[in-house]
Amino acid sequence: MHWIDYLIFVVYMFAMLGVGIYFFNKNKTAEDFYVSGRNMSSWHIGLSVVATDVGGGFSIGLGGLGFTMGLSGSWMLFTGLLGAWLSAVFLIPKVSHLGHKYKFFTFPQIFGHFYNSRVALLAGIISAIGYVGFTSSQVLAGAKLASATIEGLNLQTALIVMGIIAVVYTAIGGLKAVIYTDTIQWLILISGLVFIGIPIAYHAVGGYDAIKATLDPKYLSLTNVHWYQILNWSVTIIPIWFVGMTLYQRIYASKGEKEAKKAWLIAGAFEWPIMAFMGVILGMLAKVAASQGMFAGITDASTMDSEMGLPVLLATILPVGLLGLMLSSYFSAILSTADSCLMAASGNIVTDIIAKFSKKELTHKKELRLSQIVTLAVGLFAILLASQMQNVLELMLYSYAFMVSGLFVPVIGALFWKKSHPIAAFWSMLLGGSTTIILILTKNKLPLGIKLPEHIDANIYGLTVSLILFLTLSYYHFNKNEKQNGIQNN
Repeated sequence: MHWIDYLIFVVYMFAMLGVGIYFFNKNKTAEDFYVSGRNMSSWHIGLSVVATDVGGGFSIGLGGLGFTMGLSGSWMLFTGLLGAWLSAVFLIPKVSHLGHKYKFFTFPQIFGHFYNSRVALLAGIISAIGYVGFTSSQVLAGAKLASATIEGLNLQTALIVMGIIAVVYTAIGGLKAVIYTDTIQWLILISGLVFIGIPIAYHAVGGYDAIKATLDPKYLSLTNVHWYQILNWSVTIIPIWFVGMTLYQRIYASKGEKEAKKAWLIAGAFEWPIMAFMGVILGMLAKVAASQGMFAGITDASTMDSEMGLPVLLATILPVGLLGLMLSSYFSAILSTADSCLMAASGNIVTDIIAKFSKKELTHKKELRLSQIVTLAVGLFAILLASQMQNVLELMLYSYAFMVSGLFVPVIGALFWKKSHPIAAFWSMLLGGSTTIILILTKNKLPLGIKLPEHIDANIYGLTVSLILFLTLSYYHFNKNEKQNGIQNN
């Protein structure tokens, strides 16, 4: 990289830190820190949602899918569109009212309202674990991008630098800093992709004729995808719109139901087709460049990590100045997700876990400082976790799956089924999430040598266990209570 690129990149990073410092002085209470005072507009919320959801993991991950399967990789974010619009229709009308009425900060507080504090505590633990993993995936995405484009920078050093920047401005600025930087970061990303990344990469590889001559025809098809991939993406990604702590925080931060619904519709439209196709097209162009030998002397194209194709492409083709702008674009996407996930994990730990065991009421100032300290500590742990992982998309989807299999069934039951019972919610969460994690760690292997189909995501089995337990225990306790009430009435 030229010194001009470094200068552009450094200025961008200091600008993000500046936003955090600015809002550091604006935050007076934990409500300011976690839900932005509950007065954000739909466009700020909507762009923040899409920046968070299609951040570093999906940007780098989509590039990897484009590199390996072409345009069909875009279907992964079609499930994001469905999730956004379904939650706008069914979830927001219920949650927005409750959040503003009871001054909720977190998603697990919904469980405390409908079930009890024990269920809410478990939900907080599951959500916190999931979002720590998700934060790590974003830091890893940033480190991959940095190490591939900055000469002499190794992955571990990149992890530390990227992580500290994201952690510091999030810890001091809170959700309002996150939302405003998300808006800036998403605009930078979309501008970088539209005006820099795609046009220059397209020209560098020789245009459509070169793409068609180089790639297998299946790369240009929307049917180069297996049914089980669509199923796995759907079952993992659509439910996250109903259990994602980052999303509940933004529902609470919106001025009201109308603004939140509009924000979700905006986010869904930007996810697919706009961001989905931009990501996979750049990944495809990286595949063409690798096949043409453009990466010779940089990396072995035959064995390279598919997720590294896009960063290497950018470092290879972009001229002085534009490389710095494009890097800032992708770091924008990465930071916009990392900061939101860090806020979610911190909120779970402070509000849903620490507060349950605290015996004394904290002042607004002490609660705010505790929130900032916990955010900093969680961020440092996420950096450590990222240093032990290799694949961004894998780590991200594992985190998604763990939360979905534990939390989806109980929250749907709480909001839409009157027979739902706290005991059913507790055990379906615990065993549903545990099933998924065990199957992930054992690669779908069971005792006695039984092996489940490899192409079916472990999350599907976890959700099935959760659903069966929830329905069975809810019916049992509902009927038991009905009988007891009947005896008392007689």
